[in-house]
Formats: sequence, C-alpha cells, structure tokens
Amino acid sequence: MTARTHATRGARTPVQQAALLVGAVFLLVGVLGFIPGITTDYDTMKFASHDSHAELLGIFQVSILHNLVHLAFGVAGLAMARTAATARTFLLVGGAIYLVLWLYGLIIDHHSSANFVPLNNADDWLHFVLGIGMIALGALLTRRTTAAR
Repeated sequence: MTARTHATRGARTPVQQAALLVGAVFLLVGVLGFIPGITTDYDTMKFASHDSHAELLGIFQVSILHNLVHLAFGVAGLAMARTAATARTFLLVGGAIYLVLWLYGLIIDHHSSANFVPLNNADDWLHFVLGIGMIALGALLTRRTTAAR
C-alpha cells in the first residue's frame, strides 16, 4: 500500500465533510442555547413549552428540549459522517425531519400547548432553510456516486 493509497482511503468525501460541518453547527447551536446572554430571557427557559420565552441570539425561541434536540442532531451528524452512505442518510433524513418541523410550525398555534418544542416564526423559516439545505447537500454531493452504481 502506497502513501497515496492510504491518503486516498482516509480522505473524506464531500458528503462526509458536509455532514461533519452540519453536525458541528448543530452541536454549537445546542451549546449556545444554554449560555445566558447569547440566549436572551434565559431565566424564562422551560423544559418544553410555548411558555419558554428564551431566544437564541434574541431571535429563535428555544427550550431545554429544543437545545437537546440540536445537540442530538450534532452528535448524529458527527457519528454518521464516518461513511459516505450514512452521511448522506443523515443529511436526507435530517432534512426531511426539519421540513416536517417547518410544516408543524406553520400549522400549530404558536401560543397553544401544541407548541411544546417551542417554535416561533423565525424557527419555522430556519427549519425550512435547514431542511432544503440538508436535502440538497445529501442529494447533490452524492449524485455522481449514486449514478455510477
């Protein structure tokens, strides 16, 4: 085995790099959601309720559950970036989940108990962008790989 073969074998594919980046961003957002100052009205944060008025960066409504979900997505992204196939799955399935969250946020009354995550309009549209972006990354970065099979 030459050094070139070893380096090529250990190199990450673009889809793996994307999953790592997305996972790292989710981890960062999850941690930042627990930091007073970066999260405004931190003292009003609830575990899971529309009554949680804490907002990450003063924009995105968060709760303990919301932050834990971000952390879980981050860990999943890092773990699933180990292979191109699982990285693709993370991006496609994760993107689909975020599109479902976007629809959920559009349908529910943000002031009702159904808004247990909690979500606001900024969250809804961020979820839309995340969903489309993750699906696009998963599909486009593996297009040649899946076409070659």
